[in-house]
Amino acid sequence: MEKRATIKEVAEKAGVSKATVSYVLNNTKKVSESTKERVLQAARELQYAPDFTAVSLTKKKSRMIGVILPLINESIAGIMQENTYYNEMISAVEKTSRENNYDILLAGLARPEDYRSWVQKRRLDGLLFLGLFPEGIYREMHSMDVPAVLIDTYESHTENYPAVNIDDEKGGWLAADHLISNGHDKIVFLSVDLDNPVEKERFQGCKRALKEAGLPPPAVMKAEDIHSFESGYEAGRQLFKEKKYTAVISGSDTTALGIIRAVHDGGGKTPEDLSVIGFDDLRLSRYVIPSLTTIRQHIEKKGTLAAEKLVRVMEGQEEQPEMVDVELIVRESTGKR
Repeated sequence: MEKRATIKEVAEKAGVSKATVSYVLNNTKKVSESTKERVLQAARELQYAPDFTAVSLTKKKSRMIGVILPLINESIAGIMQENTYYNEMISAVEKTSRENNYDILLAGLARPEDYRSWVQKRRLDGLLFLGLFPEGIYREMHSMDVPAVLIDTYESHTENYPAVNIDDEKGGWLAADHLISNGHDKIVFLSVDLDNPVEKERFQGCKRALKEAGLPPPAVMKAEDIHSFESGYEAGRQLFKEKKYTAVISGSDTTALGIIRAVHDGGGKTPEDLSVIGFDDLRLSRYVIPSLTTIRQHIEKKGTLAAEKLVRVMEGQEEQPEMVDVELIVRESTGKR
């Protein structure tokens, strides 16, 4: 293994002091352009990389952001594999963080005390929470005074942190209104957990659209486990077998795609036998057959906004909550009744 170059070797090659090298690399003091260029050239030739552990100890900043995801069966693997919403979100967070000279670290933590240990051990400068933010975790984080930004949270105790949410209620309304305008009046809402504030908001939007159309509230079907292809597939098998409904609104694109596959495997067609509408507008949703009608929630924009807010909060600025608009994307999986 090749030995790493040291700051002393860079200084010797550039013909300056170690302090001058530090000034140049950290941009902390004014140095002449000619000296700066000699230092940078020496660093490039020696392939010098700063020891960020040492830097974090000196500056009390690690340039690390912790991204916390929901845990499924004691791991984040399940949710990352089953729902590419998180992949798209984290891609945007990572890009924005890197552009601001931060790295990210992913974790799924279940117990409030785990957060304190993780933050202190990794010397994290800030946190991004994706999804639910339980009150026990809020109390733990509040006592540590760590900068944080939340994504997809509605709990009342979260108001002390800036959050980036979408208009979930409007999204539910748009989905139901689209189906109603196509003649559907037997609509079912597929939910993993209606106690989840995000799904609850979407369901409320569906109810409002149906009420405005003079129709009864939508039926609710409980999906198994998590938003996954499998849970959507099982729900789709049941829906196609029972034939009680003409359309289904799914809480995610992932479960919607599972429904479409189940209808196909059962010998049916979408949307002729069952109109299906999702929520997210994942990249893959436009490429399946039939392509998925869905509610676009601008995942990349949400991730970018959240990361930008966190950078500003870590720099001592105040940030306000932000609501991102949604839009209906009509494709092939819904049709007239």
